[in-house]
Amino acid sequence: MARGRSEQHIRRLYRSGNDKILGGVCGGLGEYFGLDPVLIRLAWILFSLVYGSGVLAYIIAWIIIPRNPNHKWK
Repeated sequence: MARGRSEQHIRRLYRSGNDKILGGVCGGLGEYFGLDPVLIRLAWILFSLVYGSGVLAYIIAWIIIPRNPNHKWK
């Protein structure tokens, strides 16, 4: 029997207020995918150095991804 919409847990991508260095984008991606945010930060730095568009992608993600309402923000 298929589960209804009310029974499904919808995961949402948020910027992290608990594990943030700059804007919380990598921390939020780490929480969403269940990965260590340090690995995501390293991958993002490598992506920025190799392809050169990582900084622009980070800024766009910072603007688009909302803050996590359950985290304390300074």
